[in-house]
Amino acid sequence: MDISCIVIPVLTGLIFGILGYFLGKKASSKSEHSLASSLQSELDACKTHTKSLTVRISSLEADLAEKKAKPSKKKPATLQIAQTFLFDTALAKTIFGKKVKENDLKIVEGIGPKIEALFNAAGITTWHDLSETSTEKLQAILDAGGENYAIHNPSTWAKQALMAYEGKWQELKDWQAGLRGGKE
Repeated sequence: MDISCIVIPVLTGLIFGILGYFLGKKASSKSEHSLASSLQSELDACKTHTKSLTVRISSLEADLAEKKAKPSKKKPATLQIAQTFLFDTALAKTIFGKKVKENDLKIVEGIGPKIEALFNAAGITTWHDLSETSTEKLQAILDAGGENYAIHNPSTWAKQALMAYEGKWQELKDWQAGLRGGKE
């Protein structure tokens, strides 16, 4: 019997066995990586959702504390007439030199897109809502958003929002010129 008849199949089997081992190891590491990235993205989504729920809880707690602190003074129904203001986009554009969208909270000095998103998540979506929200509640929402938001001072934001809501654009612009990051 010829030795090459035994050696060639053994060597071929050995080479293909080693090659199969390395290919299998590479494929399993790819599937482990995709599983890890999938789990990481789900974890990030959960963290974002938890953060928005924390903001909402803080907002509700601040509302509750505010309602407990203020005694309810109900006015007769005939006196509860709400005053509404019409939004004049042309006047706002003339004074600010840019297009202003109705109820855009970013018109308030000190509020950017991320803080606007925090307030929207807490149910503050209009200038009127913002103007009627206490500074303490605004600060509670910012604190719940994390340390990047907690450093902001919302003490002038309600007044700025009221000016925007009432269409007092020139008064708002003049006052904002003296503000720095929404602070006096």
